[in-house]
Amino acid sequence: MSSQPISTTQAAHSQAAAGLSCRDLVSIRDLRPQDIEDIFHLAGLMKARPSRFRAALAGKQIVMFFEKPSLRTRLTFEAGMASMGGWTSFVDQTHGRLDGREKLSDIAHNLERWVDGIILRTFAHRTVEGMAEHACIPVINALSELEHPCQALADYFTLRERFGDLKKICLAYVGDGNNVAHSLLLTCASVGSKIRIATPPQYAPDAHIVADARDIAAHTGATIEIVTDPREAVFGVDAVYTDAWTSMGHEHESEERDRIFPPYQMNRELVAGAAPHAVFMHCLPAHRGMEITDEVIDSERSVVFDQAESRLHVQKAILLLLLGGEASRLPVRSAHA
Repeated sequence: MSSQPISTTQAAHSQAAAGLSCRDLVSIRDLRPQDIEDIFHLAGLMKARPSRFRAALAGKQIVMFFEKPSLRTRLTFEAGMASMGGWTSFVDQTHGRLDGREKLSDIAHNLERWVDGIILRTFAHRTVEGMAEHACIPVINALSELEHPCQALADYFTLRERFGDLKKICLAYVGDGNNVAHSLLLTCASVGSKIRIATPPQYAPDAHIVADARDIAAHTGATIEIVTDPREAVFGVDAVYTDAWTSMGHEHESEERDRIFPPYQMNRELVAGAAPHAVFMHCLPAHRGMEITDEVIDSERSVVFDQAESRLHVQKAILLLLLGGEASRLPVRSAHA
């Protein structure tokens, strides 16, 4: 597995202090290509030298409101904040929507007076948008029904560690055209890579997301292909990715989806069409025997747990770049670090 250079100049010091061009991370569309490069570079530094960031967010506090269950998202944000000296408060909203008790703008104006950032895992994307509109502190989308930006950024960080130049690889995604597929499309477009999405016709990605991805790709040189044949999608690719056939909130459709999606199962026969060096990806949790077989997810070419680890490093970088911190506490890069 290749790795990015740990240090070359003073740039990391000023990069973390300057932050991202956006105030919030509601959608991958909020990020410029340079922002994604900055996130990846900083995540690489944090992965290689975590001890140098132990006080980077000392005194900073975030609150997390989750309307959906979580393992990786919650724990990586909590562990990430703690590892940088920050503090996290978790509010379980799985028994009621965030704005079910009081107006969302009222919640936002309370939170901005108490904490430094807000992380939301919601059913409705408009909840994240509304919080970002009303709160004057950073808001991070930790999953909505439209996008999962932190996941896609971690996935492409994983691919960059494995293959190096993202412009030279092709990722195939097979299955439901869901929030993960949307964020993968937009991230691919921003980094100038290549992606093929294969879904049943009635479960294709959102047309607006596809159009936005193609608009971005026109400037970055990325290639976006939307097909229905999973074998066409995986032919010769460097990575094959899948996700659950039925996302949270669509459980009432599970029987119908279970009848439609078997041709898109990520199994030995399907991945045989990929390049010999191809890796296998899943954002987890996996429904083994459904969208992916044990033989594939447990193989030596599976990087699912690398993806899960990348969530920690990438989210730490996002937190630091959005929340800031005392620049004097950030590590200075040198040619010998």
